[in-house]
Amino acid sequence: MIDLPEGELRERLATALSVPRWVDEVAGQAPFDDVDALIAVARRAGSLTSDEVDQALEHHDLVAEPATGDAGADEYGRREERASHETDDPQLVKALAEGGAVYEERFGRAFVIRTAGRSRDEVVEELDRRLKLDDEAEKQEVGAQLVEIAVVRLRQVFASRTAETGRGAETASPARPLA
Repeated sequence: MIDLPEGELRERLATALSVPRWVDEVAGQAPFDDVDALIAVARRAGSLTSDEVDQALEHHDLVAEPATGDAGADEYGRREERASHETDDPQLVKALAEGGAVYEERFGRAFVIRTAGRSRDEVVEELDRRLKLDDEAEKQEVGAQLVEIAVVRLRQVFASRTAETGRGAETASPARPLA
């Protein structure tokens, strides 16, 4: 059972995805039977508007940017990105850097993608695919990726609580800040 005090739950949700409407919708469904129930609600609430995408991006920890000052978000962001940036293949490193620059020039923002579970090659393939999208389709894709990143972060915070307490993932109580 995930049954945190409302303020703590809202704080963790906002650190995962800083969109007040999303936080309200997810928190409004608490308590949750387990992590999967929380994730299902988080995904259902995840159709972000264009303004919500912009709002979320203001608070999202990006790989190439300096730390935001939110230690929890910064740590989770760095951990999420690390796997996709570890490679000995200079061609992939170059492709990601060049593609990222083209993306930023085209869309006016850094490329955002859930990197957890993806190889660097897969990230480059997604970057190439998304460069072909129109502005509206790409903004929707960014919103979907922000929700997927939030899902990864929600799973991480409850897994870290399990490791700290030795309890099952379904028993969650206050844990360190969520990113």
